[in-house]
Amino acid sequence: MSENTDGASDQPVPPEVQSPPGQLPRSQRLTDPRALRAYAHPTRMRLVGLLRTQGPCTATRAAELTGESVASCSYHLRMLAKYGLVEVAAGGQGREKPWRATASATEWPHASEDPAVSEAAEAVEAVVADRYAELLRHAVATRRSLPGEWQQAVRIGDTLLYLTAAELSDIHGRIDALLHPFEERAARPEVRPAGARLVQVIEAAFPLSPEPSSGREVEASEAARTGGAAAAEEGGEAPTRARRRTRPAPARPDGNEEGKEA
Repeated sequence: MSENTDGASDQPVPPEVQSPPGQLPRSQRLTDPRALRAYAHPTRMRLVGLLRTQGPCTATRAAELTGESVASCSYHLRMLAKYGLVEVAAGGQGREKPWRATASATEWPHASEDPAVSEAAEAVEAVVADRYAELLRHAVATRRSLPGEWQQAVRIGDTLLYLTAAELSDIHGRIDALLHPFEERAARPEVRPAGARLVQVIEAAFPLSPEPSSGREVEASEAARTGGAAAAEEGGEAPTRARRRTRPAPARPDGNEEGKEA
């Protein structure tokens, strides 16, 4: 798994993928549970993402851009540096020294036989999922402020497919191959075409669990039982099933709402 909102040593972990001079390595893989747990923090992920998109920043500048305190940014940047996710850039001293990201994306194991690694990776993904949800809500709330062509280009939706595990892995590989040619634009502004903007592409695909029974039906049944008993004691009328079902049915947990633009 990897993201770019973004080993048992306390020393910085060297990036595993080499890149041309002046460009960040494409990705850095975390396998140490301590490094994974250190990264599983919303402020730290925001800071890493900030350095990847804005370039080197001091703790003071990072505080201005994130709304966190300077002290908080300084602390979290030092923790990220401990595990090799950021490093001190040239120039400045103390809280005014600039920090930079060490890779364009962070990767972690999809699965591991080591329970400590699995639990730490799950903690990272939980924070990543929350961050993606935050970004999606912001995209929906601000969509109307975009130029018309961008409003048409933005897409939020999903597709339900019956796939084997091998087919799903193949789809991930095809998506990566499709996006890869555009990645160099992050480090090379001169190759960006006119009108290009920074775009967040979120990838998520997973098998669905059996749909759980409706919690509202359980709630309604309990209300009917207790409400009926109370009404009988008071000589009144017990609520009917038809009245209980006037509430709208809950949304499907798989979120299969198209939301796709024509």
